Amino acid sequence: MGGHFPRGKTAIAGLATYGFDGANGLSPIEMAAKAGLLAIADAGLALRDVDALFICLPDDFFAGLTLAQYYGISPRYTDCNRTGGSAFMSHVAVAAMMLDAGYIDCALIAYGSNQRSGTGKLVSAFRPNPWESPYRPLIPLSPYALAAARHFHEYGTTREHLAEVAVAARGWANTNPQAFAKGPLTIEDCLNARMISSPLGVRDCCLVTDGAAAIVMTRADRARDLAKPPVAVLGAAAATWYSTVAQSRDLTTTAAAESGPRAYAMAGVGPADIDVVQLYDAFTINTILFLEDLGFCEKGEGGAFVSGGRIGPGGARPVNTDGGGLSCAHPGMYGLLAIAEAARQVRGEAANQLPKADVALAHGNGGTLSSQATVILGSDATV
Repeated sequence: MGGHFPRGKTAIAGLATYGFDGANGLSPIEMAAKAGLLAIADAGLALRDVDALFICLPDDFFAGLTLAQYYGISPRYTDCNRTGGSAFMSHVAVAAMMLDAGYIDCALIAYGSNQRSGTGKLVSAFRPNPWESPYRPLIPLSPYALAAARHFHEYGTTREHLAEVAVAARGWANTNPQAFAKGPLTIEDCLNARMISSPLGVRDCCLVTDGAAAIVMTRADRARDLAKPPVAVLGAAAATWYSTVAQSRDLTTTAAAESGPRAYAMAGVGPADIDVVQLYDAFTINTILFLEDLGFCEKGEGGAFVSGGRIGPGGARPVNTDGGGLSCAHPGMYGLLAIAEAARQVRGEAANQLPKADVALAHGNGGTLSSQATVILGSDATV
């Protein structure tokens, strides 16, 4: 079921996030390049050490070529997988296998966006299709609202449950210096917020921010000799069930139900072994769906599971410890930020550092619940 994966043979050696408070006039490629240089320096490496580029930008379908030119390097390999926010978890999987095979020696995975200070909109792959357009959906919001409404109908989930997700995220963000959105947020605030696409209101939706992130991957034996503690890549799996939500067979179950078990099998762990969880929370319903599909609770129990502050600061199941896309940052795509936060927790240097974070899970979502990808990271002691 797990297939062959080089468990623990590759590692994240450097990481960086940048520009959540503003792009300062930089373009997406400049944002990504800046984060990349910071991550390379964090690893104690030089740009000349990088021989593979993995990047997905909102405005450049040839971003791998552009970044190579921008840096003035000639990489052996470039990858511009465009599966939305899950692309970066897939980049980790490909880079790990290529590193283990000796095809490349050092991979840089980068992302950047000036979505807030630039146009305010992404160059979007979300376009109406003949089956959905007659209903005038707000894309990508309405498909997520549809999934939430179905979850409400089948399992009794409520808007209060969704609000618990937003409040928990804000709780983490309030003690994260990098987070964009801070301040009090209550269940009542969420329930009274402006409705956008029923049952999702403003507080159920991710931020629109600038920002960039990057990670550097290399083989584990090399990473142990570099500047920071290595973060082992224990497992990484992706799954795609459809492109548009109109083709979903079950709106309450996502392909995370496939990517998660495969990643667990590769890593040799299960949900109970995960110390910290970073989920792509573009909308509050995502967190509930993914917690269920990744095995942290049974299907239909996600609403109750997140209640009572369970996933917030001091809760039994820490989720999105940087504040997530709902309160930390969402520069068009959050996936690489989730990986960076998971790695920071394992390294012991997160803003909201947990006492124990030996095994971390980062999960990415692309499209309209279309593409799912799961990465499991661990400290050197887990290898």
